Amino acid sequence: MEPINRDPQLWRQAKARARFKASLFTYFWVNSLLWTIWALTGRGSYPIPWPLWATFFWGIGLVAQGVGVYGLWGRDRLVERKYERLLRQQKEL
Repeated sequence: MEPINRDPQLWRQAKARARFKASLFTYFWVNSLLWTIWALTGRGSYPIPWPLWATFFWGIGLVAQGVGVYGLWGRDRLVERKYERLLRQQKEL
């Protein structure tokens, strides 16, 4: 079998995106299950539904992971500009 020539950076990015999609899938399934359990078990006497805590805090972590994986807010472009600046400085020396 012939080895595949992969760009290491693109390979890391593809793996990170696949992990994020798996995390997103798990998030929706687990939260669906939690909310279903809450709805079917009398909903308790608390004014705030207990699955809300897991949904909210796990959701914050998932959003942070998505921002890191997909490079929102121009993070990738910032890294590219910094890299190009360092290359120019190195050539000047």
